[in-house]
Amino acid sequence: MTQKILLRTEGLQKTFRLHLQGGIQLPVLQDVELAVAAGEAVALTGPSGAGKSTLMRCLYGNYGADGGRVLVQHEGRMVDVANADPREVIEVRRTTLGYVSQFLRVIPRVSTLDIVAERLTGQGVPAAEARERARALLLRLNLPERLHGLPPATFSGGEQQRVNLARGFAPRYPVMLLDEPTASLDAGNRAVVIEMIREAKAAGAAIIGIFHDHEVRDAVCDRLFEVLPVSRQMAIA
Repeated sequence: MTQKILLRTEGLQKTFRLHLQGGIQLPVLQDVELAVAAGEAVALTGPSGAGKSTLMRCLYGNYGADGGRVLVQHEGRMVDVANADPREVIEVRRTTLGYVSQFLRVIPRVSTLDIVAERLTGQGVPAAEARERARALLLRLNLPERLHGLPPATFSGGEQQRVNLARGFAPRYPVMLLDEPTASLDAGNRAVVIEMIREAKAAGAAIIGIFHDHEVRDAVCDRLFEVLPVSRQMAIA
């Protein structure tokens, strides 16, 4: 039985305009066609500067599209997050589309536990249950309980990344974008993240990621999707 497609791009294009350099146009993505099904993990590959991070930001709706669409299955219908109203994009992110970046955007004076639990209470999970789920995830990621009540501003890079991972995985999003999720982690914590990604896949999540750690990529991804520089695409065409 064919798995349901949860995210799809159609003819996606993105060009940056360098206003400080006379309005020069720099095409980065051209006619990207990507489809990811429930229970599937796809790794974005390609040389540095090919547009992998740009594609991830387009998938999340941080960048609008200069052409084409980014369709996400949300509450029984496909929403084009590249062109949707900002309020609709926020709603898609609240319940359907998760993003784990390499870096935690630190929230001043808010405890680590509340930073993670906030994603759950935003979905209507009762506060006590949200905090317990947040606590369990932080402990699973080997962040000791003595740190849970502290804001993560002074944490190490690896500790902050584990907070980010807990925050991203807590809501169990149907579609997840992972940007170098193990970049700052030791071998033990990388193994934990591999388990978490596998569990998300088994639960039916569609996962798209950038993995420079090939061991992690090979452990969790079902296939590769090469992002070609636009100049190379033109040469091939």
